[in-house]
Amino acid sequence: MLYRKITKHIEDFLSSKSNRMLMIDGARQIGKSYIIRHVGKKMFPNYIEINMEEDKLGDRIFAEARTTNDFYMALSLVAGDKMKDKENTLVFIDEIQAYDHLLTLVKFLMRENRFTYIASGSLLGIALKNTQSVPVGSLEVKHMYPMDFEEFLYANGVGEYVIEAMRQNFIDQKSLPDAMHNKIMDLFRKYLIVGGMPKAVETFVERRNIVEIRSLQNEIHDLYEIDCSKYEKEHNKKLKIRRIYEMIPSSLENKKKRMVIKDIEDKSWKRSKDYLDEFDYLISAGVALEVKAISTPTYPLVENSGKNLLKLYLNDVGILTAIYYHNNISAIMSDLKSINLGTVYETVVAQELKAHGYGLYYYDNKKNGEVDFLIDDVDNLSNIPLEVKSGKNYSIHSALNKFIANTDYNIKKAYVLSNEQRVYIEKGIIYIPIYYIMFFHNVSNTIEQFID
Repeated sequence: MLYRKITKHIEDFLSSKSNRMLMIDGARQIGKSYIIRHVGKKMFPNYIEINMEEDKLGDRIFAEARTTNDFYMALSLVAGDKMKDKENTLVFIDEIQAYDHLLTLVKFLMRENRFTYIASGSLLGIALKNTQSVPVGSLEVKHMYPMDFEEFLYANGVGEYVIEAMRQNFIDQKSLPDAMHNKIMDLFRKYLIVGGMPKAVETFVERRNIVEIRSLQNEIHDLYEIDCSKYEKEHNKKLKIRRIYEMIPSSLENKKKRMVIKDIEDKSWKRSKDYLDEFDYLISAGVALEVKAISTPTYPLVENSGKNLLKLYLNDVGILTAIYYHNNISAIMSDLKSINLGTVYETVVAQELKAHGYGLYYYDNKKNGEVDFLIDDVDNLSNIPLEVKSGKNYSIHSALNKFIANTDYNIKKAYVLSNEQRVYIEKGIIYIPIYYIMFFHNVSNTIEQFID
């Protein structure tokens, strides 16, 4: 079984006897149902699973379950013999967003406290926006993402001892030994190819077949393309949502890596504000990661961001490299000088930061240029710039130099991430290997989730 960090959160929540329902939110095909099923069957003798997407397309048993009694009656038709007490019965409602009325029903089910519940959804952000009565106080939403690089390492036999040794080296700002660096960089390049979709990772671990892996990634990409506008009622909006999603790989190849708004409908007078709903749909669906522009980087970053100059990244680097390079893996594994992997590296960094609790921002200034990513620096009430480099010229970064030289920004720490093995500090910038991004975690956000 593939190791997923979210397992512990699910186990702890279900053990807490909380009076709220845990909902795991995230894009399709990232392993939500698999991990909930694994934990649920292990922890509860009476495990009940119902998929609302399947029900909606099939018998529609839950289509009219508007009251708790209606829900219990429908549940008894599929699992009456397993409906015991709360301590021994877990009801897993998969794809709960298929029926809007079930989201409203959550607060009443939790109030009656008859069973333990957990739910998952692939478009919960969209569904909750459209729900007449949001179950405030009865719901805890936990976002799930594709497998990050640390989980990929575990899947490939890298043990906890090695990862903890790497973590300590990162904390101590030390380089890895030659052999370890080469091994981790080899696996990092393979992660660029395979990505974090569990089925792709399993196929890689078991068979190493790039044709199979690419086929899976292409299927998921096609599914996302069809699925990303599934719950949008307006036909014109559906077309625009799909068009924006299709544009993401090509937009990242532009010099600025930003969405070219006029290309969405071939209308030069259109602006970002004209597509806010479409952008939000893709982001809420979990298939796209937004990186917002910051021109005045003061703490906290969220107060200074806007929807203009938006960058969108795909949620999985493996899907991106499948689009770019198809079955040719030499561009990545052989580190070809003729191929610029900057977009691919930035996608990994965006994935890692998002999965580890950070909002995604970048610095954009007409005079000083751009810095790839900014994250909040809670300790110094400032922010930390990150520059991502895929080539040999990793020490050339004029925009970053100007950024940290601005005393108004109060920058105490800055990073350059690259293929370079050596960890060192020069002119206030910490140079680290690209794989150390796996150890960036937003501790303040984690604490906030527990308090909430």
